[in-house]
Order: sequence, then C-alpha cells, then structure tokens
Amino acid sequence: MRITLLTNEYPPNVYGGAGVHIEYLSRELAALDDRQHQVRVLCFGDQRTDAGNLHVQGLQPAARIAARDPRHERFFDTAIRNLQMAADPHDTDIVHCHTWYTHFAGCLVQQLAGVPLVLTTHSLEPHRPWKAEQLGSAYQASSWVERTAYQNADGVIAVSEAMRRDVHQLYGVPHERIRVIHNGIDLDEYRPRQAPDTLRRYGIDPDQSYVLFVGRITRQKGIVHLVNAIPHLAPGTQVVLCAGAPDTPEIAAEMTAAVERARTSTDNRIVWIDEMLPKATTIELYTHAAVFVCPSVYEPFGIINLEAMACHTPIVASAVGGIPEIVDDGRTGLLVPIRPRSETDVEPADPEAFARDLAAAVNSLMADPARRATMAEAARERVEAEFSWQRIARQTLDFYRELIEGRTAHAR
Repeated sequence: MRITLLTNEYPPNVYGGAGVHIEYLSRELAALDDRQHQVRVLCFGDQRTDAGNLHVQGLQPAARIAARDPRHERFFDTAIRNLQMAADPHDTDIVHCHTWYTHFAGCLVQQLAGVPLVLTTHSLEPHRPWKAEQLGSAYQASSWVERTAYQNADGVIAVSEAMRRDVHQLYGVPHERIRVIHNGIDLDEYRPRQAPDTLRRYGIDPDQSYVLFVGRITRQKGIVHLVNAIPHLAPGTQVVLCAGAPDTPEIAAEMTAAVERARTSTDNRIVWIDEMLPKATTIELYTHAAVFVCPSVYEPFGIINLEAMACHTPIVASAVGGIPEIVDDGRTGLLVPIRPRSETDVEPADPEAFARDLAAAVNSLMADPARRATMAEAARERVEAEFSWQRIARQTLDFYRELIEGRTAHAR
C-alpha cells in the first residue's frame, strides 16, 4: 500500500500529542508486513528523510501573506503549506490527515488523486475556544476548515470513545465511518531509568518524593489549576513543574503569577523547569516521580499518561475526554471529576473546588507508598497489554484497507 500522511508536527518539531502520534505511527506502518508498504509524510518544517520505505518531506511556505490582524498570519501560512501539499505529486492509495492544520490539503488530495481521505481526531476546534486568543477571528476559519473536512472524510479515526461521540455530535459523522483506535506507547523506549544526577541538575531533591507535571503552558492542560492546588498539598510535598512553550503572553503571565502566589502560600518545594526537555530526560523525571498529575480540562486522549504509566508511575488525572479510557480509577491511579461551566466551556465552574479535589487525590496517594507501588505495577501492565504502537499501526492499516475496498466497490 502507498500511504500519505499529512501533519503539521513531525520530529524535531513536536509540541503535542499529535506530533508524538505521527512519529510512532509512521514508523510502525513502515515496519509492517516486512516493510512492503510505502509511507510518505508531508509536514511543516525543513525535515527530509529517506529511511527505506519511510519518506519524510518538510515544507516551508512558498510565500508570506501579510495580514491586517497579525494573528491571522498563522492561518495564511497554514493555507499556503496546504496548497503545497496538495500540489505534491501524489502516487498514493490513501491520504491520512492529522489536525485541522492539514485538513484543507487532505480534502484537495482526496479530489485530485481520487483516493480515500482519513482524519485522526486528536482534538476538535469547538472544544478549544481559547484558540481565539492565538488566532483571533481566524479561529472561525480554522473551525470551518475542520468542519468541512469531517463532513467529507471517507473515514475518521477517533483516539478515544469520548472523541467518537464528539465527532458524531458536533459534525454529524455517521458512526459507521468512525473507528476508535487509541494512541500508543513505545514500550522499549518508555521504561524506568534511574538518574538521580538528572534530578540534582534541575534543582530537584532526589531524597524527597515529588509530584510531577509535564506539558505545555496552555489552558487545555490545566496547569494553572494544578499550581493553585499546591497550597493544599500536604506539608513536605515536592512539586516539579516541567512546563514551557506558553501559548500566549497572557497565559505565560498568568502561570508566572500563579507560581509566585503558590510559593508565598506554602513551604512546599516548587521546582519550575520552564522549558520543554529532551525525551530521555523526561523519562528520567517520570521514573523518579511518586505521582504524575494530568489536570487537563480538555484531553481527547492523553498520551502523557501512557508515558508516565510505562515508567511505573501512578496517575492523578482529571476525568475528562479519553483519560478514563487510559487511567483505571483506583487501579492505576485516581480520577478527579471536573464540573464544567457548560457544554461548550470546559473550564471548571468552581476552579477552587477543582484545585482542592486535585490536592486531595494527590495527598491520598502520597500518604500511602504501598498503594502507589501497587498502582505503579498495574500501570505498566496496562500499557503493555493494550497500548503498543505495533497494535495501533495494524488496526490503522486494516481500516485503510476497508476504506480502499469500499471506495473500489462503490466505483463499480
């Protein structure tokens, strides 16, 4: 099979779960069936790789369009790269897009090459209203592109049952066109790695148990809610915030202010690493953490939880989106409910109550090392049994075949 994957993110330009997904999915698709499938990745950037049957081509915009509102320039940049993707010679059997950043290109390739269009649902624009802070009214345009693509796709891969429901409810995609295929984890790469010197290098006390957060500074990830929970944590709790790449100057300022308030409200040690760390370093932080916290207010899946679980770390996470399909409440971690403001506003109606609930869940695990150890073993067992990338790639290839056969049969 000749497979074309379209994506904004691809290593080394990875800043979210979609980028992690496409990195491993492309590699595993290329490895299936004795490497007989040709896998081509078109992405944003200057990447260029030819590794056997895996071919990666980054695209830089051919032109720059100035905008009256500077926030619109990112949308125009995306549109130009999408046209370049669509103009690329497409000798392919299927085109598979990841996030709205490539949906316009996917729709064009579907028509120009006459092949099935597949979308993987990593997130949905209507559930991320804070994107308007970055894009201005271009957020309405990105939402339109996304809606159009879902209404025209031959097949949709939802990374969780929660996303399957959302795709159907928001865009009317028939259930029979949606397949749930979870994200995965590289079980050889993500495993415990002891490295106390790494902790010392970043100012973490290796002799004191710590609670860990890893992620971007964005409203979606709920990082400010976790910071607001710190004063409610039990005395002696060390907190490590591996949080960088703020979405906007406003959320960066809000994060800084929240950390300063927390530091003046508690004697608990707070270590803020305000950068996105290399993967190997992050794995070492997961390994030494007593508890990993994922306070997201919107999370279609939550690969970050798989990463921590694979490193034998129990989870405290908000019970939103696909997270309950990963974290087995009471067995591999604890889930904290969010009571959102409304169906369209995912922020908690009572942020202070949510912060206290997060702290209570963390405190209960930090006070019970035996329970944490049991959860840690169960966490690793769960990812080994259900979330290998080889399994996900095989399910994806089988879905491709169904769609290609269905289109061929319809053409007859």
